[in-house]
Amino acid sequence: MSPGSSLPGGGFSTAGLAEVEVIFAAPGWRAAVPPVEALARRAVEATLADQRETGHLTLLLTDDAEIRRLNGGFRGKDKATNVLSFPAPHGSLTLGDLALSLGVLRREALAEGRPLAAHFAHLVVHGTLHLLGHDHLAAGEAMMMERAEARILHRLGFPNPWRTRWAA
Repeated sequence: MSPGSSLPGGGFSTAGLAEVEVIFAAPGWRAAVPPVEALARRAVEATLADQRETGHLTLLLTDDAEIRRLNGGFRGKDKATNVLSFPAPHGSLTLGDLALSLGVLRREALAEGRPLAAHFAHLVVHGTLHLLGHDHLAAGEAMMMERAEARILHRLGFPNPWRTRWAA
């Protein structure tokens, strides 16, 4: 059943409906991950549908320098990172904001031998799960989050990014 479709008995499902505002704060994103906006929306919608949620989020597509500044300012870590999530306060009309760095995305995808689009989709799914309250600090939480990511990415047509970890 697709998001927004009719349910048996005449009901209506809105799970997975999303508004995604994409902000390009660095060059190169459209060329690196075409079509980046559509893939971002698909990844958010699939995550929300899987979690039976709806919502709005803003996605900042930036570079290493900006994400390093954000990571330092908000998390006290003076380094670039792949994705940052900024959940909105409970009761807000938005889920929050995500920020992704193209440089880190490229380096990680290359190091892991993964297509850039697959890694991008994974990070959007991962960040969206954080906005919904998931975390990976404890082993049990991490396993649940990784399984959700693998399930969602499978629905998007991407391989399980944790396959080698689970096989061990």
